[in-house]
Amino acid sequence: MSDLMKVSSNPHIRSKDSTGRIMLAVIAALLPTTIFGIWNFGIRALLIVAVTIASTVLTEFLYEKITKKKNTIGDLSAVVTGLLLALNLPVSVPWWIGVIGGVFAILVVKMLFGGLGQNFMNPALGARCFLLISFASIMTNFNCDAYTGATPLAAVKAGESVNVLDMVIGRTGGTIGETSMLCIVIGACLLIWLEIIDLRIPGTYIVSFVVFMILFGGHGLDRYYISAQLSGGGLMLGAFFMATDYVTRPVTKKGQYIYGILLGVLTGIFRVLSASAEGVSYAIILGNLLVPLIERFTLPKAFGKGGERA
Repeated sequence: MSDLMKVSSNPHIRSKDSTGRIMLAVIAALLPTTIFGIWNFGIRALLIVAVTIASTVLTEFLYEKITKKKNTIGDLSAVVTGLLLALNLPVSVPWWIGVIGGVFAILVVKMLFGGLGQNFMNPALGARCFLLISFASIMTNFNCDAYTGATPLAAVKAGESVNVLDMVIGRTGGTIGETSMLCIVIGACLLIWLEIIDLRIPGTYIVSFVVFMILFGGHGLDRYYISAQLSGGGLMLGAFFMATDYVTRPVTKKGQYIYGILLGVLTGIFRVLSASAEGVSYAIILGNLLVPLIERFTLPKAFGKGGERA
């Protein structure tokens, strides 16, 4: 009987999952989008991806070396941050933009707040918004050898017609990793199959965004308009790969539904009411900042005195 009465510290639920395994799965899920982006935009896209990942990994390594902390680059979180940031950059940006963004993502957003698990917002999106504010003209220039002119989402906002099938496949301009909705969904299906993510946040995000656009987008139930809004910009990339970030999303199920609705509404507000055709990055960052408040009202109360009774 004594062997059955062992006392140990929590957590008591064990899992074979580790940070490294989860990050490796995310990298694998992002490969279709990354490979398509390189095929779509050429070798320069590969250069931007490589430089940005190198900057995030090197920044984390040097910071931990200087501060004499345990080296954590083996958990691959810096690689994921660099890859996500690169996929959110236009292929036309100079290489040093990727370096500045990578350093900001790791040093300012992640390491200065305590490292992985302590950052208050998604590092890749934090860096992207920093770059958008600091280098607006560079970050909004989507002209390249393959495509010129406005992105499909900007064309939709201007009332122009676009080819939705091209947007789904990815034969359009935009950032390196946002053009192919098909490749993003393929990667998302891998994460769902591996049980790395579920559909609570991305599903609620997408559905609430569609409802908002139907009610306030000015086009009603126009399927062409809704399809273009879903296929264009970083909505799918943000919904499946950044809004689901373990560190910056709510931990409660109820909170995750609220979080998804909040992101859908915020994205709709930015796309309809702002001058920009996009809005996913700002929506997710604002959502990240509101996560503590969401959790405060959705964490279940303890049983017993002062709490709820069964």
